[in-house]
Amino acid sequence: MTKPEKPQRFASACPHDCPSTCAVEVEVHADGRIGRIHGARDNEYTAGVICAKVARYAERLHHPERLTKPLRRTGPKGSNQFEEISWNAALEEITEKFLEAEKRHGPQSVWPYFFAGTMGLVQRDSINRLRNAKSYSGMYQTFCTNMAWTGYIAGTGKLAGPDPREMALADAVVIWGTNPVATQVNVMTHAIKARKKRKAKIVVIDVYQTETMKQADIGLVLKPGSDAALACAVMHVLFRDGYADREYMEKYADAPAQLEDHLKTRSPQWASKITGLSVEQIEELAKLIGETKKTFFRLGYGFTRQRNGVVSMHAASCIAVVGGHYQYEGGGAFHNNGAIFGLNMAMVEAHSLADNEIRKLDMSQVGRVLTGDKEALMDGPPVTAMLIQNTNPVSVAPEQTLVKEGFAREDLFTVVHEQFMTETAMMADIVLPATQFLEHDDIYKGGGHQNILFGPKLVEAPGEAKPNLWVLNELIERLGGTAHEGHKMTAREHIDWMLKNSKYSGGLQELEEKRWLDCQPDFEEAHYLNGFGYEDGKFRFKPDWANIPAPNNGPMGSWQDMPVLPDHWDVNEMPTSDYPFRLVTSPARSFLNSTFTQTESSVKKEGRPTAMLHTLDAAALGVEEGDAIVLSNHRGDVYLHACVGDRPQQGTIVAEGIWPNAAHENGNGINTLTSADQTAPFGGAAFHDIRVAVRKV
Repeated sequence: MTKPEKPQRFASACPHDCPSTCAVEVEVHADGRIGRIHGARDNEYTAGVICAKVARYAERLHHPERLTKPLRRTGPKGSNQFEEISWNAALEEITEKFLEAEKRHGPQSVWPYFFAGTMGLVQRDSINRLRNAKSYSGMYQTFCTNMAWTGYIAGTGKLAGPDPREMALADAVVIWGTNPVATQVNVMTHAIKARKKRKAKIVVIDVYQTETMKQADIGLVLKPGSDAALACAVMHVLFRDGYADREYMEKYADAPAQLEDHLKTRSPQWASKITGLSVEQIEELAKLIGETKKTFFRLGYGFTRQRNGVVSMHAASCIAVVGGHYQYEGGGAFHNNGAIFGLNMAMVEAHSLADNEIRKLDMSQVGRVLTGDKEALMDGPPVTAMLIQNTNPVSVAPEQTLVKEGFAREDLFTVVHEQFMTETAMMADIVLPATQFLEHDDIYKGGGHQNILFGPKLVEAPGEAKPNLWVLNELIERLGGTAHEGHKMTAREHIDWMLKNSKYSGGLQELEEKRWLDCQPDFEEAHYLNGFGYEDGKFRFKPDWANIPAPNNGPMGSWQDMPVLPDHWDVNEMPTSDYPFRLVTSPARSFLNSTFTQTESSVKKEGRPTAMLHTLDAAALGVEEGDAIVLSNHRGDVYLHACVGDRPQQGTIVAEGIWPNAAHENGNGINTLTSADQTAPFGGAAFHDIRVAVRKV
């Protein structure tokens, strides 16, 4: 009996919305099917490690429920009743309906809507070329990054920081407001390396005992939205006990004397009452940071998804400046490397066609937009046609009751380009089958690391699935979009142009040969030893909230009320007698937002939708492990099952993962409870800032 032929391995990049966008190696069998996916061993950041859900990607790529034909709705919206049609028939109908919407209410009645189901810059962002070519409504991206990026840039003036590989060179690694065991496994690779080689201490700060915290030397479980109070108390101790690097601050910070004076009343005793931590825990953390110059702060996204999230990120980032940690290899505060790449998106997005006067609708307020809220519509025309790519708003957007009501409108013509029949696809009039990342070419950049990566087409797509780029170019031609060179370019041509018109003269050929480009700046630049990103080179303890060089337009919120200096800002959705608990909607280890919820192994590992309650809260409610419970607030109610223990503090409830709506008894997913209110100063959804009531079913 002959042995089966070994699969070949090819280089690629993970396309998903995790800061890593890992360098990977893909097994491809002779029959065109893929096997395991491995982390690239010779990539210094990925270091041969990949998360379990991506390692099993064959389950998703070759899933029997992949969409393979264009579909037209035949039954009521949401009924999942469709008939197969040809691509030509689908594109003709879309063209007809979009032109009809333009004629009736103007081009801004059409809203192309997308997000980060793929992080590929060509397949994801080409939708903006359609938008600009047709003067359709803009989209303000508020799902994920606004609060985190704004808070970090408020201090540094730039979205960049120390080389993330330096975690392995640290003597203390502080992982704040992120659960990398579930969401960015490579952080743990480098943190554990520091522990093994340097006996480094790992500190994890979060609102419940995560899988990451189980690997920590010090784990701090605080109340949601209290991170800035903890940061202020740590800085209070640094000043009080002589750990503050005054010489460094004099050279690199704007107002150290004012900060020190301000923090005199922000003691561990003060912070203990706000955070729920003991005074001893806060003192221990501050002493470790003060005595450890090579402290690397890995600041995540999760703790910023609060109404006070921008202030919390800024306060946490200030600690590394007060302690002077940036001066040392293995020290400083890192959040995201977005500013180091400098990729020119002008061709992919057709910047020359953009009209800055066209409204930008808040993607988080899609429910309000589609139900006619005048403020959400910016006093403009109604949205009567949508093209949705790379996101699933009927599951992931806040205020699901409004979202569902809006998508159920019979006068709303919805096109969804998707890989599976998601909740949003079920509400569509036309569903188009989409390729997955190994079935098209694209380019990626790693916000959590320093690489630009190429993801080539390695296998054929099933049936008639088409890449985003193909669909968008077809629609632009049929809809009569303003002429632009980018409309006729292939993905490979776009990638080559993007690189050569940035700072990468070798273009696609060089990227293919090297597999990735290491864009990490030198030590002095990465550690801001040549000055921070402001004109005077100073870190801002006192940000000008109205004029931060943030990567979004604004301001949109009430920035005038934001603290002048780092402080606890008490603006969150706090408990009341009717809604006495605070809910945090954290990522699940085996899902990624609504991705992988179709994958059998991921569903099996997660089990069912659950909510973590503290033992004492459960006892007061008469709830036991596994009981069916309902979480509710004025936005709706959600059915889950209780998971009882001591992982969150009393008064805090944690629901991991965005399960399909149908996985909940009444069909309401967890984002039924979340708010689409715009946060200060540049908007953003406060997904982890929710008050709820709990009752046993």
